[in-house]
Amino acid sequence: MRATSPVIVGRDEEIGLLSSALDAVQRRSGRALFLLGEAGIGKSRLVGECAYRAYGLGMPVLRGRATSTGLVVPFRPLAEALASRFRAAGTPTDPELAPYHPALARLVPEWRKDGSPGYPETVVELAEALLRLLSVLGREAGCAILLEDLHDCDTETVAVVEYVIDNLADLPILLLGTLRPEPGAALDLVRSVERRHAATVRELGPLRDDRVRALTGACLEARPEEIPESVHRRLAERAAGNPYLLEVLLADLLDTGRLRRTDEGWEAVDQPGGSVPSDIVRSWARRLERLDEPVRDLLLASATLGSQFSVTVLQIVTGFEDRALFTHLRSAVEAGVIAPDGAAPDRYTFRHSLTAEALISSLAPAERASLARRAAGAIEHAGQPLDEDGRQLVASLQLAAGNRAGAARQFAEAGRRMLASGAHGSAVVLLERAHPLAAETDRAAVAESLAVARAEGGDLDGALALADALPPVPARSEAAARRGLIHIELAWAAVMAERPADAALQVEAARVLLGPSPPPGRRAALVVVDGYLALLPGHGRPGPEPRDPAGSERAVREAAETAEAEGLPVVACQAWQLLALLRREEGFDAADAALERMLSISTEHALPVWRVEALVRLGANAFMRTGDAARLLSARAAATDLGALLLTRTVDGLLAMNAVMCARWEEAQEIIDRSAEASARVGDRSAHRYLLLAGATMAAHRGRRRDMDRALAAFRRAGGEQSLLVPLRSGLCRAFGALLEEDRERAAADLEEALAWEADHPSYYYLSGRYGLRPLLRVLAGDADRAELEEARATPGGCLAWNRQFLELASAVLLGREGDAAGAARRMASFDGRSAPFPVARHLGLRLVADAARADGWGEPVAWLRSAEEFFYGAGVQPVASACRAALRQAGASVGQHRGGWDRIPSPLRSSGVTPREYEVFVLLPERPGNQQIARRLSISPRTVEKHMASLLSKTGRADRAALCEFAAECAVEPA
Repeated sequence: MRATSPVIVGRDEEIGLLSSALDAVQRRSGRALFLLGEAGIGKSRLVGECAYRAYGLGMPVLRGRATSTGLVVPFRPLAEALASRFRAAGTPTDPELAPYHPALARLVPEWRKDGSPGYPETVVELAEALLRLLSVLGREAGCAILLEDLHDCDTETVAVVEYVIDNLADLPILLLGTLRPEPGAALDLVRSVERRHAATVRELGPLRDDRVRALTGACLEARPEEIPESVHRRLAERAAGNPYLLEVLLADLLDTGRLRRTDEGWEAVDQPGGSVPSDIVRSWARRLERLDEPVRDLLLASATLGSQFSVTVLQIVTGFEDRALFTHLRSAVEAGVIAPDGAAPDRYTFRHSLTAEALISSLAPAERASLARRAAGAIEHAGQPLDEDGRQLVASLQLAAGNRAGAARQFAEAGRRMLASGAHGSAVVLLERAHPLAAETDRAAVAESLAVARAEGGDLDGALALADALPPVPARSEAAARRGLIHIELAWAAVMAERPADAALQVEAARVLLGPSPPPGRRAALVVVDGYLALLPGHGRPGPEPRDPAGSERAVREAAETAEAEGLPVVACQAWQLLALLRREEGFDAADAALERMLSISTEHALPVWRVEALVRLGANAFMRTGDAARLLSARAAATDLGALLLTRTVDGLLAMNAVMCARWEEAQEIIDRSAEASARVGDRSAHRYLLLAGATMAAHRGRRRDMDRALAAFRRAGGEQSLLVPLRSGLCRAFGALLEEDRERAAADLEEALAWEADHPSYYYLSGRYGLRPLLRVLAGDADRAELEEARATPGGCLAWNRQFLELASAVLLGREGDAAGAARRMASFDGRSAPFPVARHLGLRLVADAARADGWGEPVAWLRSAEEFFYGAGVQPVASACRAALRQAGASVGQHRGGWDRIPSPLRSSGVTPREYEVFVLLPERPGNQQIARRLSISPRTVEKHMASLLSKTGRADRAALCEFAAECAVEPA
């Protein structure tokens, strides 16, 4: 007989906490809540109450549970949670979620497009996709995701849960989790988020004596005072305030007739006698004795498999035919011991995890070991290949049977398969289980696999420490070849983590092991890693090594061909990608040929990530050559279809920079707003830095120094000063911004800084000004001749659309200086066509060459100055607009006054009588410039600046210049 309470007793405070959290979520204030307590303490009852209340509020509810079988199943509770919502509701159709379907297909395979290749998404990509899904589901009424038994979950799930917690503050999401206070990743996470106040943690203690009596009364449908005192005392002592144990013990009393209902109420019979179970194990042993022998055997076999078990596996272990098997299962369900698992039709689960433990504990140790040994043998010899779950189950059974070495082999193989599938965290867990169990002859191989799993899972320090502790192996042996590959893989992980010193040490270790003549495949992999290492700033190699581009290219080309011949398509793709970078010095046609080969290999061998990498790089090259982003947009669509969120962010950075160079400010800002924060959340430092630099460059190209400085400060904090983006920061951003402030001296200094950096570091970014803007400024200053200009034109960088426009201007200036007005005009005509996509650069170029054209008597400098003045005045870049007006006056041309501009002045200043001219001075004051600096930037006299300053002090009522500058900073007024 079952004795279950229809109500929750003694948890009023916790129910109030859940209610408050649901209310907050409805106000779009996300909440994370964890219920912590021992098995049977009532966590699941509270989760059920939360689900009931959420449904009543119209909230979508997603509910999942970690497996308690001891198996490591990546994302199990998350997959079950999504299945609980979408098995009946179907695939969500909100267009905002379309880019995330491929990543979410890891949890719901039905969402993957037919025929589309699998993508090994990272944990952070999947976490971001889940966060977007939950926010969309909760858009109207809020959303609740309920995850139970997290103490049994995999490390990938823990990482996803942490990501969601850290990013749900302003989203309509409630995350409720339950776990036991057992050491592990889940408990570490809960304590961490509790310390930083990111989640509320409620520890459930045992019920007080009065609540034990109330719960007993609820189970028996009686008033608490009707419970016999002897029954209450025994239940209070034995159950120790644990609701589940109380219900089981109470059911045993009812089943054995030692508690029965009479006309006068409930009566205890023979209560003090020794036949009363002393603990939960004896209680379940008695219940087993009352079942038919086949049902009892089935339950013991089931408990051996864990608290959740597969019917198929159970049939293999027991040997029952279908009819007998399901008859016995039905009897066990009717007895209240097990129940069908709603998440999987082929699985059953014990009604409580303690039940399986109690059943197994009722057996003698030798009987338990024998049962586990027979079960492991039956599964291994069933004639069916074992998947990862099967290997873990066999390993657990072997361990229970005392076969440590056999368990280690199964755990290790399951871990290696997890590693190959991209489940790095779960691979680490399984390999760490295998390592101490392994026989001495197998332990080094397990440690090698564990080192790679740790490195690929992000724990590079742990991986390197483990590699350092590996026992030595004879050089140039089979073991050395295997160990050398491990060091190569660790070196690649170090390169990807931008840790050149560690990468160099791993490369050297591999070379020592493999000797001077390593196997061809290993040699190719070494060359590729070494090539990428050479591109990192400060790659940590001792002594000066002169660059040998031709030699490097030849070695990488041979590595690519070797990798193809040896059947190593990933190494081949790595090599062709590296070769594309190296070949940029020859020209973009050669680079594109390498990328096309990479695209062909990745397509042929179904390597979707590398295929999209090739498409992205081909698109980037096309954008730089022509200024057209069409192919880059196609690459982004391919990355989105694949669900490659990190690659999508990379493309977004390139598209944002393209929009900046083409002066499509709203488009650039939309991309940066969409992707900069997301790339930071997922830890994609490279894309995040590029997006921050795009934001700084946009501010520079709009003449907004304060915004540029703020964005560059964020760029520095993100590690930008230690990245390969330094030349772009100096040239494309700061130097260009200085020119919009009419500060050519500072622009030249920034360009020289970029050039000096590139002289000390390999660089394949060609937009730093070295091949376009710098030659133009040097020609204008009289520091460069035609030979220097032609050298720049002959480089691959000189062929890029952005650079070519400046080189055409420089050539026109030289031709005009030489008296060839017709030649200069042809160059200006070419400039007109090349500069069309880049309006800011186009008009800045006209401003820069107009003085030279007027001095040397060629071209149409007055028309150019008028065009530039009108453009920059409309763009709010007053220094250039003022300089153009001054140059027009010097040329004797009439200068029309802009009597408009009042609309740019904020209402409080306009009502105080501030004029457009005074406002031009006012917007510069947050930088606290001197009068001479203001005069230079606005091309007016210092005396005029003094007059405007005096007028501004009077009109704004500020006491002195410092107060006026402070007021300007507080206004934070930006030019339109």
